[in-house]
Amino acid sequence: MTHILDVNGQSAKIALVLPYAELTGSKTINNQTINASANGLSDPLVKASVNLYGAPAVSYDEFNTYQQDLIIGASINASIPWGKYNNEQLLNVGANRWFIQPGVGASQALGPWRLELAEAATIFTNNTSYMGNNALSENPIYSTQTHVIYYFPSTAWISADATYYIGGQSFLNGTAMNSAQENWRFGGTLSYPLDKHNAIRLSGSTGVYSRTGTNYNLMAVSWQYRWGGGL
Repeated sequence: MTHILDVNGQSAKIALVLPYAELTGSKTINNQTINASANGLSDPLVKASVNLYGAPAVSYDEFNTYQQDLIIGASINASIPWGKYNNEQLLNVGANRWFIQPGVGASQALGPWRLELAEAATIFTNNTSYMGNNALSENPIYSTQTHVIYYFPSTAWISADATYYIGGQSFLNGTAMNSAQENWRFGGTLSYPLDKHNAIRLSGSTGVYSRTGTNYNLMAVSWQYRWGGGL
C-alpha cells in the first residue's frame, strides 16, 4: 500500500508492505545434507522516500505533461519483526530483529530509458533468540544498485539490474562467524499493466560472485493494484 504526498513542494511517498514468503533450502555440514523449509507472513516493511531535486509535487493534470530529467532523492526503510519465527530452526521467513535502511539515489531520463543508481546502508538490531537463546548480531551491510529501464508506450517497462553488497560480518554470542559478505547479483524485471488498476510484475536474479558461498537464484511474481484519483 503506497500513499503519495507533497513535502516542501517535492513529491514523496510512504509505503507499507505485508509480505508472505515460502522458503526451501539445503546445506551440507560434515558431509551430511540438511534440508529445511519455512512459510508464512514475513516481517512487514515501512518505506518512506522524498525527492530532493527534479520531481516536484504536481497535480494529476500537470503530471500528464511532466517530463523527467534528473531526479535525486533519499529514502529510509524499516523492517518490523512481526513475521513468523521459530527459534529452534535455522531457516525462517521472519528475522526476529529490526533493520533500518537509509539510502540516496538518482535517476536520469534519456527518452524512454532511465538510468538509475542507489546507495544504501542496512543497520540491524540483535536477534537474542537465535537457535535457542543465542545472541546473533551483525555489522551493517552497504549496497550499490544500478538499473537500466526501458518504458514502452503501453506503460509496461523492463529493466536490467545489478547489485553489489559488502559488509555484514555476523557474531554469535560475541564470537565472529565466517560470514562477511561481498556479493554481486544480476537480474531483470518486467512490469506489465493489465488495465488502469492492475499490473503484474515478474522479476528474477542470480548471484555471479559471492565471498561466502551465499549464491542463490530468486524468482518472484507480484500483483499491483492502484486506486484513488487520477485514474
